Amino acid sequence: MHPRILEVTERLIARSRPTRERYLQLIRAAASDGPMRAKLQCANFAHGVAGCGAEDKHSLRMMNAANVAIVSSYNDMLSAHQPYEYYPEQIKQALREIGSVGQFAGGVPAMCDGVTQGEPGMELGIASREVIAMSTAIALSHNMFDAALLLGICDKIVPGLLMGALRFGHLPTVFVPGGPMPSGISNKEKADVRQRYAEGKASREELLESEMKSYHSPGTCTFYGTANTNQLLMEVMGLHLPGASFVNPYTPLRDALTIEAAQQVTRMTKASGDFMPLGEIVDEKSLVNSIVALHATGGSTNHTLHMPAIAQAAGIQLTWQDMAELSEVVPTLSHVYPNGKADINHFQAAGGMAFLIRELLDAGLLHEDVNTVAGHGLRRYTQEPFLQDGRLVWREGPQASLDEAILRPAANPFSPEGGLRVMEGNLGRGVMKVSAVAPEHQVVEAPARVFHDQQALADAFQAGELERDFVAVVRFQGPRCNGMPELHKMTPFLGVLQDRGFKVALVTDGRMSGASGKIPAAIHVCPEAFDGGPLARVRDGDIVRVDGAKGTLLVRVEPDELAARELPAAPLGNDLGCGRELFGFMRMALSPAEQGASAFTSALENLK
Repeated sequence: MHPRILEVTERLIARSRPTRERYLQLIRAAASDGPMRAKLQCANFAHGVAGCGAEDKHSLRMMNAANVAIVSSYNDMLSAHQPYEYYPEQIKQALREIGSVGQFAGGVPAMCDGVTQGEPGMELGIASREVIAMSTAIALSHNMFDAALLLGICDKIVPGLLMGALRFGHLPTVFVPGGPMPSGISNKEKADVRQRYAEGKASREELLESEMKSYHSPGTCTFYGTANTNQLLMEVMGLHLPGASFVNPYTPLRDALTIEAAQQVTRMTKASGDFMPLGEIVDEKSLVNSIVALHATGGSTNHTLHMPAIAQAAGIQLTWQDMAELSEVVPTLSHVYPNGKADINHFQAAGGMAFLIRELLDAGLLHEDVNTVAGHGLRRYTQEPFLQDGRLVWREGPQASLDEAILRPAANPFSPEGGLRVMEGNLGRGVMKVSAVAPEHQVVEAPARVFHDQQALADAFQAGELERDFVAVVRFQGPRCNGMPELHKMTPFLGVLQDRGFKVALVTDGRMSGASGKIPAAIHVCPEAFDGGPLARVRDGDIVRVDGAKGTLLVRVEPDELAARELPAAPLGNDLGCGRELFGFMRMALSPAEQGASAFTSALENLK
């Protein structure tokens, strides 16, 4: 093992010992010797099976069958989640074939950041993660279940499902993915049309045609954003079946993997004799593995919020510092848009997860001795699934990359370090996805131009006010102010200005997510402006330095002068409309970005 990986892991274990031990005590106490439904009062049990068919009702009454909870984020507006319409019946039938039962325990909401981008609904994104976690907990709260299958893919949905399920960490649990849509037009072509539209050189009809050729069928969007990063991390953490992440929907192999996931989770139950609950899989080593994979692939910056929040739900105290120190020694092995031209289907064809995991294991960058849903040891995940005479089998994955423009061996990386940088200075702490930014653009020192929302920046661009070097400071976008929306509406405008030869950068307490583009962007800056963070004191014309190479974030103002400046009032109007008024209580409870922007941080204090 690489000494840095061991050092960070050991420090994480030591730091987390009191909360992790308390968490394990809780889930081990919750695990019963037999089916939990056997301990229910007769009336309670009768309610729990009243909706079942005769066969399932009989099986559950005899207590010799595993009862598997199905928790799904299905809706047919999200392309990634549309295939889940057919999963519950498929899962139930697969379970009946082995004498077990599946019950649809509950649905969770699933919003699409692509649909809400630049709209008021985007301000519900982080709050939706917390609602999904609570919805998952409600679904699993009936004490009827021996195991769980979690059906979710996209941005806040997988983290929310996992956070909620970890509070029921005594249950064996498998994530069941749906897979990416087939490739449409290239990501470069899509980005080019967006930039031409921003410049007024493409019509709205051209833009719409381009977008609909990009997002064109059921399945996950094919760029390497938060949704596909979720899938990659769940597999590296051992929560998917090996090779399950990037198999396209509505294919025989996809169906076979879904059926196998349903049957595999029953083999992990206490009655099977091979008990492996969720809380014993998600531990310090598996979390370090997830961060290593995040860095090695230039994954979504949203996971600097999600992974600390997920860790907290398992009693583990993961920090940005841990993530930054891992990034220093983890090489970048893949280039998938926005870090390159390829999409996730091309990544899969070049060698995919099996090749990536083998390279990282052999380089001593992943812990091999971890629990997974496929058994003990991560080496199992260097295999790929295939259908052989209609039967699901696994074979060793490719020994070499089939396209080193997309996926490389550890001996020949795209970069000797990972794709994430923690930014720090007198403006606070944030993160930058440096893997998407060309080296010549990673350092910008220029006058600030301050905005309180992304539309104001768009208006300034259209008015011709931004034809110069500048650092856009977009503030009052943090979790407690307006729910921390993604700010991609600005990306085409800033990209155009960079292409015109201007040095431009972005500093914000908001998010840019997995689609963070070619502009150097220090995001998730905390303390946020709403809480009086230094961003609130920046004025137009202040010289700001964004140094992605060294990880520094500075404003060239004397400390006394900066501290003496009057704090501006937060903008009004982001707490009403589109349902935002329902989430005011939650925004006030959200923790700083570095602690996961979660409403549950204080609620989990009792683990100490």
